[in-house]
Amino acid sequence: MSPLKAGDKAPQFSLPDQDGENINLSDFKGQRVLVYFYPKAMTPGCTVQACGLRDTMDELEKINVAVLGISTDAPEKLSRFVEKEMLNFTLLSDVNHQVAEQFGVWGRKQFMGKVYDGIHRISFLIDPAGNVEHVFDKFKTSDHHQVVLNYLQQHSS
Repeated sequence: MSPLKAGDKAPQFSLPDQDGENINLSDFKGQRVLVYFYPKAMTPGCTVQACGLRDTMDELEKINVAVLGISTDAPEKLSRFVEKEMLNFTLLSDVNHQVAEQFGVWGRKQFMGKVYDGIHRISFLIDPAGNVEHVFDKFKTSDHHQVVLNYLQQHSS
């Protein structure tokens, strides 16, 4: 597994959102987008991470940053997650993990002695031109939103 790095061109993708509507990365051209990959909707860590972003959406929108959360969950499950946690950003369903693979975040994982393939929790800030501006790979689920916000406040365009 080798995640994209800052300066790489972000892969163009089109995935169904929580309502089954197709969303394309190109829909956000000219704006910064936080593309964050998370393992599984409705699990404790992913919920904490999503709620942190939910609670900072006002600040992110003020600086024109869109948020797209991507997991391998089906749109129906994403819809329940959005409803349950009152999420105010788009979640995308990458059931066949093709986009996760293009971003280099699909790979071998270990949890409670089990080894399996899955999504690694890594976020990418895509710049208005469609390039990876920054990779967030060192954070806790509880401070992900703050790490992102701190970076954006130091590097506002």
